[in-house]
Amino acid sequence: MPPLPGAELVRSAVQLYRYLLRCCRRLPDESARQHYRHAIRQSFKVHADEDDPERIQQIIKRAIEDADWVMNK
Repeated sequence: MPPLPGAELVRSAVQLYRYLLRCCRRLPDESARQHYRHAIRQSFKVHADEDDPERIQQIIKRAIEDADWVMNK
């Protein structure tokens, strides 16, 4: 599956969160959707106190790459 349109427009944590949840909707298996939704929420809780803009951009880039990998799997 190709990545969702708009991945290149993700610039903030909220935009990333919405993008990743939209990716989850495209997964064919309900248990996989639940697993990845839970993982997304947990990851956001872990990184909620991050305030370095460069680190936030690194996290966003890596999350999009990981989401693309999951969607192509």
